[in-house]
Amino acid sequence: MGVEEELAQVSPARDMLLTIGVFDGVHLGHRHLISQLKNQVKERDLLSGVVTFRKHPREVVSTHARLRYLTTIDQRIRLLKNEGVDEVVALSFTPEVARLSAREFVGLLQKYLRMCGLVIGPDFALGREREGSAETLRRLGREMGFTVTVVPPMKIGSDVVSSTAIRNALAGGDMKKVRSLTGRLFSLEGRVVSGVGRGRQLGFPTANIDVDPQQALPADGVYATRAYIDDKAYQAVTNIGKRPTFSGEGRTVEVYILDFNGDVYASNLKIDVVERLRGEKKFASAEELKKQIAEDIKQGRAILGSV
Repeated sequence: MGVEEELAQVSPARDMLLTIGVFDGVHLGHRHLISQLKNQVKERDLLSGVVTFRKHPREVVSTHARLRYLTTIDQRIRLLKNEGVDEVVALSFTPEVARLSAREFVGLLQKYLRMCGLVIGPDFALGREREGSAETLRRLGREMGFTVTVVPPMKIGSDVVSSTAIRNALAGGDMKKVRSLTGRLFSLEGRVVSGVGRGRQLGFPTANIDVDPQQALPADGVYATRAYIDDKAYQAVTNIGKRPTFSGEGRTVEVYILDFNGDVYASNLKIDVVERLRGEKKFASAEELKKQIAEDIKQGRAILGSV
């Protein structure tokens, strides 16, 4: 399906004010931008809309770009809808879209989404070779009849809130910083698949989550987490990494759900990652590992009980 076919499916009832971007992570900076959009919508009696892309434009225009996403497209759409906008439009960013000029792209937004204004960040650009800077869009707006509002970046202390800053914090296992930049706990979800059964052999049966291969993961280590089963939250301890005591091959997400004896195999499991307990470590024996897991559980309970 081409971009025009995707846009034609929306059919808004009246004129719309839009913001556009990947919105990976739907962090506090994104939410600040959307709040400005909603304020204008009230003043101007318009509909609010967010246009997001299923794939990051950088991955399409550069064959070398391989980004890890903070949120899957389904998570992103759900989080954006939770912000209370009238429409979330997810477009497939293709080479065809990459070739559109800024004028052509905003023309399509006017034609199909009844776009009468844009709310953007200071570094935003759209169109072929990112030609549609804020200045260019303002000029096009005067010619084509739409407004452009540039919202300054959001800062927490000296940090500009951005998806890159969150990825960096995630790569360092700094879950407190991730939470401060996103305004919520970092989540992972996926189907529970069969593992090799080592956790069960050790007395700590784990659920192995098959996360999206493009999902950004926290640094390897053991984390205090919450697992959600049938909308009920359970305390859990999760190992993310390569299990160096055993195979040391391929990263896995293994969740030991505390005080739960049910079968979650083949179901979809979501976890919130609360805090890193320790890095991954190679143990001399299975017995030594069992002792450490018991200590991890004790520490995890203490942390989760206070959050």
